[in-house]
Amino acid sequence: MLTDIRAIAFDVNGTLVEIETDEGLEEIFRAAGHYLTYQGIDLRRQEVRELYVRTLKEQQRHSPEEYPEFDAVAVWRTIVDEHATDFTRALPAARREQIPLFLAELYRGVSRRRLRLYPYVRAVLDVLRRHFPLALVTDAQSAYARGELHQVGLLEYFDPIVVSGDHGYRKPDKRLFDLALDGLGVDAAGTLFVGNDMHRDIWGAREAGMRTVMFDSPQGTKEHLGCAADHTITDYRELLALLGLPPLPAEDQPGPDGRSSAARPDA
Repeated sequence: MLTDIRAIAFDVNGTLVEIETDEGLEEIFRAAGHYLTYQGIDLRRQEVRELYVRTLKEQQRHSPEEYPEFDAVAVWRTIVDEHATDFTRALPAARREQIPLFLAELYRGVSRRRLRLYPYVRAVLDVLRRHFPLALVTDAQSAYARGELHQVGLLEYFDPIVVSGDHGYRKPDKRLFDLALDGLGVDAAGTLFVGNDMHRDIWGAREAGMRTVMFDSPQGTKEHLGCAADHTITDYRELLALLGLPPLPAEDQPGPDGRSSAARPDA
């Protein structure tokens, strides 16, 4: 049993949320190209793809960070700025400012194939937040991270929410975990981190001094330099038992589809 835990931080994708994306879809770049037409920019889908990939790689290459994170909105802003026409520059300033953010959201929305909670997540979080402050540390972009959390009903559970895209570096960078600890107001030894990736989540959290639980989902790296989590779970009800908390009530047990009443269908 885990003792002396005073706060819990979670990873998101692959840990709390089952998400699938296909970022190679032609539809992404076709849609982006069509949208840009209405902003006075004429780019075919293959040109949009090539520009996006090249700009993102350049952004990462010029980063001084060991684990660089890209900025999706900045990638699209560069593309728009470099290909703006007189028509584009004549658009209202507020509209021009929103173009890169819209494109980042469009990219994510078209590429997304699945977005849903793992079984029992919400029911378990309902119990945990009565006993612990909760935080998130996620490798993601603010252009869509909070929107996706809202969509699956998790946004209100966590404070702070640390998004790597806001800082220019990704897990396992210790600074992201430290930001969560600062927001929680709890030291690392009293904080549990739950993640699904042995390198970015478990190894990173251990380097920050946290105790760790591996949620063994189908996503994420499962081995890294002999690192091992303090505990491994495959069902969120096990987390309650590890923390010495009562099991979920009967109404939160699985229904005919194998999911609890706290799990939402595909969004």
